[in-house]
Amino acid sequence: VQLQASGGGLVQAGGSLRLSCAASGRTFSNYAISWFRQAPGKERGFVAALTWSGGNTYYADSVKGRFTISRDNAKNTVYLLMNSLKPEDTAVYYCAARMNYYSAYDAPSSYTYWGQGTLVTVSS
Repeated sequence: VQLQASGGGLVQAGGSLRLSCAASGRTFSNYAISWFRQAPGKERGFVAALTWSGGNTYYADSVKGRFTISRDNAKNTVYLLMNSLKPEDTAVYYCAARMNYYSAYDAPSSYTYWGQGTLVTVSS
């Protein structure tokens, strides 16, 4: 299984970016795909999750209403649309995948597969 994250870059505060996580190597119908982020000197934190089969979505409070996670079944790709970006959103963003056995999505240790990360920098 491979997860390829892309779409990061430099954006001004208030701007938008869309991250992509292209998944390959298996079908993900029973999986949850999530985004995490890690800022310098901080622990990796949960951003958003999506259950592939049901399309249910979950968000960290800090991004609710600004970020949207979605999927394209045909492309086996999960997206993270980030609007109204803030300097505190600056981090390396990672996508991750695991079997959807239970509904707690915010623990990085529960994920089996990880992408390589893509850097998002928001300037003030």
